[in-house]
Amino acid sequence: MSIINSFQNVFRIAELKSRILFTLALLAVYRIGAHIPTPGINGEELSRFLLDRGGALMGFFDMFSGGALSRATIFALGIMPYISASIILQLLTVVIPALGRLAKEGEAGRKKITQYTRYGTVLISIIQSIGIAVGIESMNQGAFVQNPGWAFRLMTMITMTSGTAFLMWLGEQITERGIGNGISLIIFAGIVARFPNAVISSYSLVRAGELHLILMLLVIVMMIAVIGIIVFMERGQRKIPVQYAKRVVGRKVYGGQSTHLPLKVNTAGVIPPIFASSIIMFPATIAGFIAIPWVQSLARQLAPGTVFYTIIYVGMIFFFCYFYTSITFNPVDIADNLKKYGGFVPGVRPGQKTADYIYRVLARITFGGALYLSAVCILPDILRGYFNVPFYFGGTSILIVVGVALDTMSQMESHLVTRSYDGFLKKGRIRGRRG
Repeated sequence: MSIINSFQNVFRIAELKSRILFTLALLAVYRIGAHIPTPGINGEELSRFLLDRGGALMGFFDMFSGGALSRATIFALGIMPYISASIILQLLTVVIPALGRLAKEGEAGRKKITQYTRYGTVLISIIQSIGIAVGIESMNQGAFVQNPGWAFRLMTMITMTSGTAFLMWLGEQITERGIGNGISLIIFAGIVARFPNAVISSYSLVRAGELHLILMLLVIVMMIAVIGIIVFMERGQRKIPVQYAKRVVGRKVYGGQSTHLPLKVNTAGVIPPIFASSIIMFPATIAGFIAIPWVQSLARQLAPGTVFYTIIYVGMIFFFCYFYTSITFNPVDIADNLKKYGGFVPGVRPGQKTADYIYRVLARITFGGALYLSAVCILPDILRGYFNVPFYFGGTSILIVVGVALDTMSQMESHLVTRSYDGFLKKGRIRGRRG
């Protein structure tokens, strides 16, 4: 009953209620725009062709656009160009010293990097939209494109780039005036929009006798268990104890308190599965369009569910877990900051020894995080490929949905607690992926 009362309290706070309604309204705008076709394209015929021939990569990127990519609507590119630009800028802050210094300049530096990310989003959108226009023309002009040529390409470029820019603006508005992270919620809405179709398809299979009711119930129980594991692991932390030495300044004594340094089990989030899937599926999708026997055989080996695919996929998840963690978390900087402010890990000398200790702990928990990500991501493929069990949501989509839900619930609970209301849980607080 406490959870029900907490949700009732949500709508008793005028500001929180307006933020939630504002977020829902903008997400509704996004879903409406995902069904508006791009001028000059036969969306229905193109959707059938792409889903038949596009293979796993098309389904993967179509997931992030909420089905808009396969239909070639005005939001066909979705928010992926923004995500790509953000990741590229984050990597460049490590490679380019000037960007690294800019990232450490606080609010002013963050605004500048956000501005660069917007420029990068538009540039990536222009390149991708022109590529889509040229690709659609080369497939089957009569069936998909009414009037091919540069007029069509420019129209497609302007329409899709404007759609992505509008989605980027929607995401920023949700983050600023709504609840939760806007970009994440847009991806969340696109994935969740497929849920009703999955339920209807499962019900149809059960009624037709193609899927046993008990097996369907087992799948539901398994999905609930997977969600529980994701919640547990996303909140998992390794707390390194930190002690601050006492300092006497004049007549006052500073420091002396004990705290901890939290290291997340899954520091990289959903980046490793996204990168790994994209890299593996790209050659598989290209090979699917080449009518050469050995190329077709290679495409089948790279299809989700095969042993070869699973081994490469898990290996790349491990690689990107360690790679992304290494560029986003620097033990040397942490150790230097602790030493600068008089902090130390009990039993470990300050400076380089502390950095080595943090690195060893981080390497071990990252291994556990990579195992967890691999298990969640390959479970749906194993169920579909080896046991012929319908599992409509891939591991990456489940990770995104649960993670975004945790972050949003955490923000809602913060609004409740600051206004003297109880949180959603009797004991403790809901922590998001960053909390």
